[in-house]
Amino acid sequence: MVAKGKIIWISGPAVKADGMSTAQMYETVEVGEDKIVGEIIRLTGDTAFIQVYESTSGLTPGQPVVGTGSPLSVTLGPGMMGTIYDGLQRPLDKIAAKAGDFITRGIHVPPIPKKKWNFLPSVKKGDIVKAGSILGTVKETDLIDHKILVPPTHSGGKISEIVKEGKYDKDYVIAVVDNKNDKYELFMHHNWPVRQPRPFSQRYDPELPLITGQRVLDTFFPIAKGGTAAIPGGFGTGKTVTLHQVASWSDASVVFHIGCGERGNEMTEVLIKFPELKDPRTGKSLMERTILVANTSNMPVAAREASIYTGITMAEYYRDMGYDTVLVADSTSRWAEALRELSGRLEEMPAEEGYPSYLASRLAEFYERAGRVKCLGSPDRDGSVTVIGAVSPPGGDFTEPVSTHTMRCIKTFWALDTKLAYSRHYPSINWMTSYSGYAESIDNWWVSNVDKDRPKLRLETYTILQREDVLKEIVRLLGPEALPDEEKLILDVARMIKEGFLQQMAFDKVDRYCSPEKQVKMMKIYVNFYKECQKALSNGVSLESIRSLPVISQIIRSKYEISDNELEKMDELYKITMKSITELSGKEVPVVADSK
Repeated sequence: MVAKGKIIWISGPAVKADGMSTAQMYETVEVGEDKIVGEIIRLTGDTAFIQVYESTSGLTPGQPVVGTGSPLSVTLGPGMMGTIYDGLQRPLDKIAAKAGDFITRGIHVPPIPKKKWNFLPSVKKGDIVKAGSILGTVKETDLIDHKILVPPTHSGGKISEIVKEGKYDKDYVIAVVDNKNDKYELFMHHNWPVRQPRPFSQRYDPELPLITGQRVLDTFFPIAKGGTAAIPGGFGTGKTVTLHQVASWSDASVVFHIGCGERGNEMTEVLIKFPELKDPRTGKSLMERTILVANTSNMPVAAREASIYTGITMAEYYRDMGYDTVLVADSTSRWAEALRELSGRLEEMPAEEGYPSYLASRLAEFYERAGRVKCLGSPDRDGSVTVIGAVSPPGGDFTEPVSTHTMRCIKTFWALDTKLAYSRHYPSINWMTSYSGYAESIDNWWVSNVDKDRPKLRLETYTILQREDVLKEIVRLLGPEALPDEEKLILDVARMIKEGFLQQMAFDKVDRYCSPEKQVKMMKIYVNFYKECQKALSNGVSLESIRSLPVISQIIRSKYEISDNELEKMDELYKITMKSITELSGKEVPVVADSK
């Protein structure tokens, strides 16, 4: 029975309606004469509190409220790739074509186009299918083969009818499944509630790294496929650029970029930049594997709250096809502010800094939907959803509620530093306050696929940076001259590592992406340069002679001058480096070098 009631109270995006005794929690309703989309978030007797996803100006008490009988859902099917949606999965380009540059209140546009797709069946009549089984494929873009799935809500059965290869639209019946005399039709699309995680067969341990091509991330603070990460930082520290780099260069098959509450020009930059960028593996446009969800600061606040659920539900759908997906949310602080505003409108008791008391549980519900899993149905396949959330703490204060609650939910923490950003050190990730819980679990992949010495090189490189951090305190108090040459060497090599390894230019054609092999070879040069220089100092070579070596500038510049296709030059640079130090030792101190 459809719930029908009337508005009795309005406060911003919150509306109260009576006569809703047959309604259910989280049911989607149509509010007012314009049929504005809303969602029931509280029920008290026959009174419903409704979160309205568009402007409520012009609504008056007495206007109708009609339930739809279903929760807030998204439509999943071919045609989503390359689209920019708002927080309710309404395609903004189609709205612009239909209603102009401004979103008309109450406008309804289908989420996926009703065009004909060439469907290639992968099952035949008489086959047994289960929930999540693949019925066939559609070539959605040059980069993505869209698998048509049996919806997880269906129990499966025997295929009694299946269409032949050909072109069909999303509403055409492509298969009929017979399950104990109960037949049901399957289409190329189905709906799924955004607040309900999609099911899977098994969750795997995080053992495969998500390669981003950013040295400071991949080497020191890696994230696994199916992992969770947060990137907090103050204004201007580079959150958006870092997220763009991850979205552009990570080895994920599908990228979801959610702009929840950020400025509209940032989403515009993505729309302009991504079609120009080429996928590093295929040379095609990045937009052919990207879906954007935009609910910017000038769009309805309530829809901002729903935008991250819309995005992660679509990400789970592509995960179920067997793809590795990455979802970046920029920024969860603006999303939390939407929660705070709605909570205030509902007159709920506020918690710390005015945020609702359920902020922590809502963040946990979002991040726990990440994971690398074995998908439902046949054939066997694995997929993953990796979630990266930007946090915008006021004044860069990581002790505020959104940052502290987020740190409880995630395992990789990329802390952006204002001092590094203002000194033009990008990515401005502080290597002393950041951490990763995946570093050890993915070591086996690096050992098996890149270099068996990589874990040791990583530890030795990071040890140099840690020792430099301790020595900086002494330098501040007593000055650099108070240190012996061995410790001055640590400061010099740490400076080389910071300039030549940790810093990375997002706009340089060579340096914007660094392959795992190049990262390891670079670390090998820095670590062995330090070790050989230590030996030289112990043999009586002066620190000034080491500092004057021409090879030092070559090592630092190698990130720009040696591409991933010229890694043999890294081996040549390593030999030149070792030879330079050996010759220096031979000139200054006539002793036989220790071959061991």
